[in-house]
Formats: sequence, C-alpha cells, structure tokens
Amino acid sequence: MLQTITRIPVANYSNLKARAGYSIKIDDKEIVLFKTSNGNVYALENRSPHPKGGVLSEGLVSGDYVFCPVYDWKISLKDGLVQAPDTGYVKIFNIEIEKDIIFVVL
Repeated sequence: MLQTITRIPVANYSNLKARAGYSIKIDDKEIVLFKTSNGNVYALENRSPHPKGGVLSEGLVSGDYVFCPVYDWKISLKDGLVQAPDTGYVKIFNIEIEKDIIFVVL
C-alpha cells in the first residue's frame, strides 16, 4: 500500500525567533516549532510527556533541548527522548525548509 506524504507550509523561517516556541495546529495535532540558536528547526508534539506536564511551547530551550515548563523534564529536540533520570518521549515531526518556508511533513 502506498503512503501519501503531505507537506504543509506552517511558518516563515525568518519569522521564527531563536529559542522560542511557535505553536501550530494541523488537523487534531498540536505541534510546536523551535529554532535553536544555531539555526536548526525542530517540530514536536506540543505536550510534555509528564502526565501533569504543560505545553512545550512555553518551555525553555537550551542547545538542542527543551525543558518542560511544569516539571523541568529535559527533552531532546532531535529525537523527542526525555533525558535520564526521567523517562518518556515526545513525538517528533519531520520538517523541510524551502527558501524561507518551513513545511511539516506528515
């Protein structure tokens, strides 16, 4: 069975502020974009994996990590994994940047 890949334009690269979350909604998916201080862009599910955690768009970004704004869990922007001693993960989404447009690939 063939799988359809959809590229959805979601933001302009030049408008994203480094180390700040930019939340978007695609269908029923809450997604947050982060641009790191070195210019890389990542897209993750906009929810901390902690059962009582908050939205990651309000978290602090340091390097390639975002910190849960409620419980301070350290989450990798690259693969969504929560760093030890905590456990869990956040779904990540592939992105593509073409000219100044950021696309989320579903």
